[in-house]
Amino acid sequence: MNDASALYLGLISGTSADGIDAVLVRFGGGAPQLLASHAHPWPSTLRDRVLALAQGEGMLDVDAFGRLDVEIGHSFADAALQLLEQGSTAAHDVRAIGSHGQTLRHRPNGDYPFTLQLGDPSVIAERCGIDVVADFRRADIAAGGQGAPLLPALHAMLLGRTGVARAVLNLGGIANVTLLGGDGSVRGFDTGPANGLLDAWCQRHCGEPFDRDGAFAASGRIDQLLLDAMLADAYFALPPPKSTGREHFHLGWLASHAQLASLSPADVQATLLELTARSVTAAIVQHAPATKEILACGGGVHNGTLMRRLGELLAPRVVVSTLRYGVDPDFLEATAFAWLARQRLLGLPGNLPAVTGARGPRVLGAIYSAPGPESPDRILSGAS
Repeated sequence: MNDASALYLGLISGTSADGIDAVLVRFGGGAPQLLASHAHPWPSTLRDRVLALAQGEGMLDVDAFGRLDVEIGHSFADAALQLLEQGSTAAHDVRAIGSHGQTLRHRPNGDYPFTLQLGDPSVIAERCGIDVVADFRRADIAAGGQGAPLLPALHAMLLGRTGVARAVLNLGGIANVTLLGGDGSVRGFDTGPANGLLDAWCQRHCGEPFDRDGAFAASGRIDQLLLDAMLADAYFALPPPKSTGREHFHLGWLASHAQLASLSPADVQATLLELTARSVTAAIVQHAPATKEILACGGGVHNGTLMRRLGELLAPRVVVSTLRYGVDPDFLEATAFAWLARQRLLGLPGNLPAVTGARGPRVLGAIYSAPGPESPDRILSGAS
């Protein structure tokens, strides 16, 4: 297949579920070119249900589960169609959509490891009239891997430099690092919570979906006893490869610490921010001490309090946004899933076994074909 200049569309909602990111990307001989981007809001009641279920609150019967899968698929289709309209792009000009979906559970360890992303790809293909590649993580897990993180290969392509040791730090709901060695080596893993706990605590006590610029955290004081208790969680001591999610680090986990009861909400927020900064710093110092530069992306890059604290803890290393090197920090993940869709159609691996721990490279994702041109009403079908 010759798609040297093909367009791909990438879709993802991360563990923060703060919106559906959509990008239109052109792949050529060099780095992918971001042509258009769109941050699509969740319907508020749907987002509330997703977040509650992701952190283990409540149960779903089979009928409710099926409905939720389709509802999320329609929201993803809405995001894709809005992006196409915004970019004045026809569906037939897009080779495929790479849709990550919304993670509901990620359990890569145990007797029967699994990962679960919702957002029916057939709904997206039907409404958009574009082939969809989805379900990217399960092949890696079936091969003994963690199924995450999947971005390091693209990080290496975009931001790796021979002779320069760098880390790419993704500050989403969960923080993960890609360690780019000056010798071309690539490693990566989830370090622990980032925005997920901060957003949830801010929503509970301020009624806001996120802590704008870290102002709520900056108004409090770090409680060392709570910080030490949280850092004692067994996850932080695990060696890579490793990955985690909201099913582990959620408000119920926070409430399990007795120190919480005596603290003001602002002090808890300050301590949660410090938890992110300390766990990220420890991971980089332990596993990549030669790193000179940390390139940050994801929603946390806009939290000035967090970025300043990371700069203090990681000094003399430099902590900057990936924007310094021409990579939009808000849409790097969505770009990765456009790239993974292309890898699937080309029959090329999408995982890095050195990162995920899989037994070998695997072609990731399943293809969901769009209806043919004989169905001109396909975009109008379904909910919007």
